[in-house]
Amino acid sequence: MSSTTALNRAQMLERLRSGESFDVVVIGGGATGLGVAVDAASRGLKTLVVDAQDFGAGTSSRSTKLIHGGVRYMKNPRDWSLVREALAERRLLLKNAPKLVHAQAFVMPCYSWGELAFYSAGVALYSAFASCGFGIGHMSVFSRNGALCALSGLKRKGLKGAVKFYDAQFDDARTAIALMQTALREGATALNYMPVTRVTVEGDRVASVTLKDEETGETFTVKAGCFFNCAGPWVDNIRRMANAEVDSLVRISRGSHIVVDKKFMPSDAAMVIPKTKDGRLLFVIPWKDNLEIGTTDLEITDDEIDFMVETANGYLEKKITKADVKGSFSGLRPLFKGHVVSGGPTSAKLSREHAVIPEFGNLVTVTGGKWTSYRAMAEHALAVAFRMKLIRRGGCMTRSLPLYVDPSVDVLALEKRADQVKDVQSVVKDVEAYAAYCVKNTGARTAKDVLYRRLRLGELNKARTAELMPVVEAAVKKAVAIQQKDEYKPAGAG
Repeated sequence: MSSTTALNRAQMLERLRSGESFDVVVIGGGATGLGVAVDAASRGLKTLVVDAQDFGAGTSSRSTKLIHGGVRYMKNPRDWSLVREALAERRLLLKNAPKLVHAQAFVMPCYSWGELAFYSAGVALYSAFASCGFGIGHMSVFSRNGALCALSGLKRKGLKGAVKFYDAQFDDARTAIALMQTALREGATALNYMPVTRVTVEGDRVASVTLKDEETGETFTVKAGCFFNCAGPWVDNIRRMANAEVDSLVRISRGSHIVVDKKFMPSDAAMVIPKTKDGRLLFVIPWKDNLEIGTTDLEITDDEIDFMVETANGYLEKKITKADVKGSFSGLRPLFKGHVVSGGPTSAKLSREHAVIPEFGNLVTVTGGKWTSYRAMAEHALAVAFRMKLIRRGGCMTRSLPLYVDPSVDVLALEKRADQVKDVQSVVKDVEAYAAYCVKNTGARTAKDVLYRRLRLGELNKARTAELMPVVEAAVKKAVAIQQKDEYKPAGAG
């Protein structure tokens, strides 16, 4: 088993050039794919995980940053099993990734007595579930004054009280990088900017996939006993490479957010707006000394920004304007349609949250779900593969497997300084050094890889990101060139 956590791209490419087959090939380097890769590699399976972009570049870095049990599911008893699973996974993430995941208080302000009674009952039931071995804080019901103390910045007029409960918050993109490095530690091969260009089916099985290195144009044909399709919004694209006539498994939704200064709600607690004018749920959440507002179901537009600002202002004393929006982000979310596809067996095990569907003999498509349940999804996917005799027996190790975070790098401090300092030149050297580190150790290949996913400035502060972009582009280019000179040598070269 390998013990390295640094992504040496040259070394990874040599493994592909050798023509060796893998036990498992995972297509997609988001939360689902990286979770599968960690699970497979930790069982001792020879594992390759690839992504067409950067790790976590799609949906997995553009979430609401919550690890939650799904309080909204409490209204339907049929969904309570989903809540139990999510709460159990929340507990495991808090234990296995304490530097990435932390408990977060949520306050739901109520401006009518009916709201206060209704939401108190719902949250009480949710908290009762959470207290069964999964609790991380106590539910509270506040009077008007208590609500104002619990959540600074609330609109005072008409406030009757509030309900407080706990879930968890995390850094999504950084967790994706941690999963990738954990997979490397367990012996996996991981490559970003390595899209699948062809799926070759021979008889009733997938024989191989063809990969293309976006940097060099080099192509590789890779064989495996089992292929996992974890391409998120693009799972159907992969499936249609195997059979152009398959029905779609997913429909695409969007999740959009805006970021504003924390001065509008200077509290450690988050706010839940349980019902907007069009029936949606909206959060206002402390995020790296800022406030993240979202999520909506549409792409970021002027109208969506107006909607989020207007909705939040209905609950805040100090009003936000569109000019106060520092940053924004939007991601695609694959929602499982809930039907068995043509070409797939009717025995496919489906759930409302995610689906694991065996197809084409040895392709296992994993879709739907959320960050909270990525580990359970991976365990489910590997269990399906084992029952199909695509992988050898091996117990799941991830319930007690810590995620790797480099203790020598204080990313949070650098991120805060880069966001808040008045003179950008005071952080340039440190950001340049961190960019070089990211190229060498975490697979960063572009400035966006650094500024949007390893640092989170791309979401937090668009103006500062624009200032640093040329600096980081130059630093990444230099680091990649050094890496290519030192490492990208043909076998036997001096």
